[in-house]
Amino acid sequence: MGGATNEAVAASAETGSVSFFSDKSAKIFVAGHRGLVGSAIVRKLRHLGFMNLVLRTHAELDLSRQSDVEAFFASEKPQFVILVAAKVGGIHANSTYPADFIAINLQIQTNVIDSAYRNGVKKLLFLGSSCIYPKFAPQPIPEDALLTGPLEPTNEWYAIAKISGIKMCQAYRIQHKWDAISGMPTNLYGPNDNFHPENSHVLPALMRRFHEAKVRGAKEVVVWGTGSPLREFLHVDDLADACVFLMDSYSGLGHLNVGSGKEVTIKELAELVKEVVGFEGDLVWDTTKPDGTPRKLMDSSKLAGLGWTPKISLKDGLVDTYKWYLENVQQ
Repeated sequence: MGGATNEAVAASAETGSVSFFSDKSAKIFVAGHRGLVGSAIVRKLRHLGFMNLVLRTHAELDLSRQSDVEAFFASEKPQFVILVAAKVGGIHANSTYPADFIAINLQIQTNVIDSAYRNGVKKLLFLGSSCIYPKFAPQPIPEDALLTGPLEPTNEWYAIAKISGIKMCQAYRIQHKWDAISGMPTNLYGPNDNFHPENSHVLPALMRRFHEAKVRGAKEVVVWGTGSPLREFLHVDDLADACVFLMDSYSGLGHLNVGSGKEVTIKELAELVKEVVGFEGDLVWDTTKPDGTPRKLMDSSKLAGLGWTPKISLKDGLVDTYKWYLENVQQ
């Protein structure tokens, strides 16, 4: 990492980058501002006093269309870009629409990164996903596990697009001495999460099921598997805080993992969600159903070494998320 750091310093000096906090009126384009991550980043930036945010809905700007993106950058000239826009979905969507997942994500990344460079953006942060790592990566997963083994087949199309985004940022740094960095978040949750009954992730799915069981007065909730797999969760407001930290404090060739560093079994998670929701029935485990990967934890020690650690406990984060769910989702 030493060489990358030296190169990063040189690249930073050549681009003349200054502290991210030095100009609160700087134009910042948050690409994908309506999603779980993008909306949290917008909240964080506004809380910090950044008011010159450039935001576009998909209807206003289709990032997969090169000419539209080029015209947008030429006219708006943002100084900073945080790229979180992506086509995302669960296992079923990835299996059904692999061409969409690889093509659209490659288009979005290529258009935004290239146009940002060509229009004088000072710094760009690209966010990926923990699915970039090999299926059988060592645990906790270090950054250098990238490209050391086969990917999880169910989402390799999305993963390959995200890996390409990391490599594109690196290539532009090497060739053009341009300050493009990448961060890879762990499993996220919080306000604006997807609580859809069929295609949501484990945490929001559990929250919805316990809430609906409570409303119905059900005596039990059945959860798949044994509850033994270990998972890591990070509140999206912590990720937003980390993104601002990276924009201000990191300028390196290598991507950085962004995680909580804490593991919880699915059983412990389910018990905690049950408590937060206030469901008083029984929790029943259907052990005939698969558990999935036994453990998935990111090694975020490099980011911690730079001085950033998460602040929101899982319990507090769940309380916050359930409050948002009650106000915005449940009927």
